[in-house]
Amino acid sequence: MEASRAQVRAGTYYDSAVLMRLQRFLAALPGIRGVGVVMGTAANKSILAHSVLLTPEANAARSDDLIIVVRAQDDAAAAAALSRVDELLAQRPRDADVDYRPHSVEAAARTMPEAGWVLISVPGRYAAGVAREALRLGKHVFLFSDNVSLEDEVALKRSAAHKGLLVLGPDCGTAIVNGVGLGFANRVRKGPIGLVAASGTGLQQVSARLHQLGSGITHALGTGGRDLSEAVGAVTVRQGLDLLGRDPETQVIVLVTKPPSPQVADDVLRAVRLIEKPIVVDFIGASHSVRHIDHVRLATTLDEAAELAVQAAGSTVGSGPAPKPPGFAPPQKRYSAGQRYVRGLFSGGTLAYEAQVLLQSYVPVVHSNAPLMREHRLRSTASAVGNAMTSEGHTILDLGDDEFTVGRLHPMMDNDLRIRRLLQEADDPEVAILLLDVVLGYGAHPDPAAELAPAIARACASARAAGRSLMVVAVVVGTDADPQGMGAQVERLEAAGVRVETCVEAAIQLVGRTLQALNPQPPPFSARPIHPVDLCVLRQPMAAINVGLESFADSLRAQGAEAIQVDWRPPAGGNEALVGILGRMKGEA
Repeated sequence: MEASRAQVRAGTYYDSAVLMRLQRFLAALPGIRGVGVVMGTAANKSILAHSVLLTPEANAARSDDLIIVVRAQDDAAAAAALSRVDELLAQRPRDADVDYRPHSVEAAARTMPEAGWVLISVPGRYAAGVAREALRLGKHVFLFSDNVSLEDEVALKRSAAHKGLLVLGPDCGTAIVNGVGLGFANRVRKGPIGLVAASGTGLQQVSARLHQLGSGITHALGTGGRDLSEAVGAVTVRQGLDLLGRDPETQVIVLVTKPPSPQVADDVLRAVRLIEKPIVVDFIGASHSVRHIDHVRLATTLDEAAELAVQAAGSTVGSGPAPKPPGFAPPQKRYSAGQRYVRGLFSGGTLAYEAQVLLQSYVPVVHSNAPLMREHRLRSTASAVGNAMTSEGHTILDLGDDEFTVGRLHPMMDNDLRIRRLLQEADDPEVAILLLDVVLGYGAHPDPAAELAPAIARACASARAAGRSLMVVAVVVGTDADPQGMGAQVERLEAAGVRVETCVEAAIQLVGRTLQALNPQPPPFSARPIHPVDLCVLRQPMAAINVGLESFADSLRAQGAEAIQVDWRPPAGGNEALVGILGRMKGEA
């Protein structure tokens, strides 16, 4: 008889990659039917409940507690699996770095004084403290961590600006500095175009398209999604634009962001007009009555931004994969009478946003956990503690949003949650189309198609058995030089029946036209001063201190950069009162 057992470890911290490995190890043990290894947040408990893994002990856990749950064929198998947890946690990958690991950023800086950057991917409630320590030591910060408060972001960026330092983030997914990718980054050739982006996958998509179009980049600076909010005031965007404006190797600059407030947008446009270089600005989805202001071109999609930049740089379009031209006919499928909706499962927040922007030209309403309009928020996320476990009509989910990533690896690194949701959506008799992104590059999953393609094939087979058809469309973001091998990834997805595109615009054109055929109705008509950052940050060889996900340090070393891993643990055992006292003693608060 099936049995479930749980362990709750109070205030326990482990790298998210360690937790992923533990879950996979446990799932492979004899007699195991289901495993959950998550932090005890409300969203994670909802996911456990949906997977029939929420035990009373797990339900009683606090948000900073580690929950380990196994469901097995019998109680003996469940007990045997949990008895191996400590053994499995102690295991390290064979290629893991075994060199000396300092226990603090300060000790790491003494060991590697040439390190100009600190990469931070620890839980959000600790990340600001680590960033303050990095700034105190005169280091630039790549702040991957999410769930950092807006107040902390404002304080960190203002402090950095006064010191001529950069804070990329929080929730900064990607950057490329002097040819080295930080976080999630595609391998792209060097070229004349520099990028500044308040979006991770937006930056990746544009940099990948520049490579595909035969051009390349100098540097790409992610700023974090809130940088252009009125509260933050575009501090890092301004620093990035100023830095690339002074960089002699950067001939053209591209700025990509979701639409900021009108005031911030006006301020940024005034700032870019002061830079004496061609600049392409893409406030994704925003409509412009004027498309050309002096040397500033205004784009409406990521693909157009890349094309305008290549034109401005005078580059020759290469032979890489390009979007399908307008007018191509969607493939014919035999849909049942009730099939009419699309469900998008995105790992990239900006790609999910652009998909919504483009899709609203084809259907009246697109729901999301991160919607364009508040009234289109999924009902299951209407409360502060939502879980977006139930889609409504046409739904585009951002699975990289905060509610899904607390205590879990980002979906670019771990496909588990997305595969579960994909199979769930495929079982919905009203779903006709599944739409997803597959983001390649350093830091991302080493072989995403190996896990996604079998799940997609299984979903399509299940739909056929029920007398339905499924169209699966994937936007693959990457280059032919990425470590995953873009060609092999595309081939594997296509073999599973996936329609592969290389930009969101082409994918939505296909999806939108299919939806219109299934839903025959007319679509609705719907400057602060900055202390200059020294140009040496763009020129000196990359050397960084990594605090958090070890895979980021591995990625740096794979690219020929120097990296030192900090053996980080929450200060004061995670006691927030003691953390505050320690911070004041160091002069951080």
